[in-house]
Amino acid sequence: MNSTPARHLLTELDYTVRTYDIDFAGHVSNQVYIRWLEDLRFALLEQYLPLKPLMDAGTVPLVTETRIKYRKPIQLFEAVHGVMWIEKLEAVRITLVAEITVDGEIRAEATQLGAFVRTVTGLPMRPPETLRRMITPDSQR
Repeated sequence: MNSTPARHLLTELDYTVRTYDIDFAGHVSNQVYIRWLEDLRFALLEQYLPLKPLMDAGTVPLVTETRIKYRKPIQLFEAVHGVMWIEKLEAVRITLVAEITVDGEIRAEATQLGAFVRTVTGLPMRPPETLRRMITPDSQR
């Protein structure tokens, strides 16, 4: 039995730290990590569940909670790599996990909770069937 959680729909991005990403303490500002998470989430959606058709169908994905554990600061000129995956897909909730690394060392870990919402009602809904098929075996749907 494998105890390692699955990394469904793993998505990766590389980042260049810009001078405007640096705060007064000389390292990447906390708000930049939020932007990087948005970049990763958007890339995941574009690769597996493109946002425009989703929105055209009256559905939007929303983040309801973000938790970040900052392990070690990131400095200017460091090559940053981000990965994000879907850890869990429930009846109306999705759990995304991300790691921000430099040279393979985890500098920050994040978890985002979210939901898919009908634009007309503003109410949560089941994740789209196409996404559920990508993650859940037929026997568990």
